[in-house]
Amino acid sequence: MTRVANAPVFMKGVINLRGVIVPIADMRLKFELESAVCDDQTVVVVLNVAGRVVGIVVDGVSDVQTLTPEQIRPAPGFNSTVNTDYITGIGTIDDRMLILMDIEKLITSEEMALVETAIA
Repeated sequence: MTRVANAPVFMKGVINLRGVIVPIADMRLKFELESAVCDDQTVVVVLNVAGRVVGIVVDGVSDVQTLTPEQIRPAPGFNSTVNTDYITGIGTIDDRMLILMDIEKLITSEEMALVETAIA
């Protein structure tokens, strides 16, 4: 992974994925948590965010699921100290509860513009 100067702090760097330059985001840093360790075992989920390919460092992926509308409930209200702008709802699969997030709200267009400028 190559570090990028002047990128947002949560952008770990960029990789070349089959000829495409992909910025890699560490959402732990975005949420002001301890950074994930990046090594050859690091799991990166590649997503399309606002028309741009982005990699997100995750702790792990246990499964990929498709939820039906019946399995999704509106996001509950939290106290005012928790920013819930990016939470779109709560999903349920059997006895598991999943927090559903809007990745395009997690990484703002301003942050993506900084990344685009930095890797140009």
